[in-house]
Amino acid sequence: MAGNMGFVDPTAGSKREAVSPAVRPPDLSGKVVGLLDNTKEQADIILQTIGDALREKYDVKKVIIRRKEHYSKPATDEMIREMADEVDVAIAALGG
Repeated sequence: MAGNMGFVDPTAGSKREAVSPAVRPPDLSGKVVGLLDNTKEQADIILQTIGDALREKYDVKKVIIRRKEHYSKPATDEMIREMADEVDVAIAALGG
């Protein structure tokens, strides 16, 4: 039974275009950081804690937290545009 366990590769056959990571700023001092809440359990608490730590330890100017409609849905184009216009750095949350 150690042979083929019947696993399926969920990425097999998908040909997505590679996306390069965004350029990272050298530090966060004076930056506006956007945190995206995925609506999963305690994501809001995790993000608030991260936001507080960023302000305290890294001199972040402002933290903006936005909450998606539902964890199984992507953020709306409007929300992504708003965050892109408002923030210097964005972080997506993964609640449990």
